[in-house]
Order: sequence, then structure tokens, then C-alpha cells
Amino acid sequence: MAKFGAEIVEFGSIRVDFRRAAVLRDEKLVALSAREFQLLRHFTEHRGEVLPRKELLKEVWGYSGALFTRTVDVHVASPRRKLEVDPKHPQFIRTLAGIFKTEGNRTEGSTNLVSANVRT
Repeated sequence: MAKFGAEIVEFGSIRVDFRRAAVLRDEKLVALSAREFQLLRHFTEHRGEVLPRKELLKEVWGYSGALFTRTVDVHVASPRRKLEVDPKHPQFIRTLAGIFKTEGNRTEGSTNLVSANVRT
């Protein structure tokens, strides 16, 4: 397994290879759009941080200024459906009210994404 910031990140049964832009769940390829992949990368790079919607719009979409859109919510819901075993009871990408928050946990020699708590 790779360390945090490396090209391969594993959490649960998910393996993300950033160099190849490939995501596997239970060793099966998961098709993510380019934007979903960018969002997943942002979450893994910012574990343990609070990520307001405004920041995600700026960093992942390149939008600036005051903007209200449900784009973030829609794009977060899609990888949740694709990656979570039970999307209604997610382990890695969770929706709460208000802001986006990622939580990370590192174990020796590996990197585990514990959750990307998504607040709307």
C-alpha cells in the first residue's frame, strides 16, 4: 500500500490509482467521470479538513465568487453510489448538513480514507 500523497490510495475495498486514473472496488474497475475522479482526489488530499462547498467549487470546478449551485451535491452523490457497499449507510462519503468534511486515518505503511463527510 502507498503512503498518504502517493499515487495509490486504498480505503476499505477501494483502490485508487491516480497515475492511471483507475478506481477499483473489490478488484473490479469502477467507472468515474473526470469530475468525480477530481473530487475523489481532492477528498483524499484533504482528509481531516473541513471543505466548504465554496472551496470545492473553486478547487475542483475552478469557479470563483459567490455562487450557489447543487453541482457539488450531485457530483458527490454519484461516486458514493459507485463506491459505497451501502450508499444509504455510507462509510466513506457521508452527507451531513452544512459543510464538507473529510476525515482520514493513517496506519503504519498504509493509507486509509475513513470518511469524506459531505455536508450540504
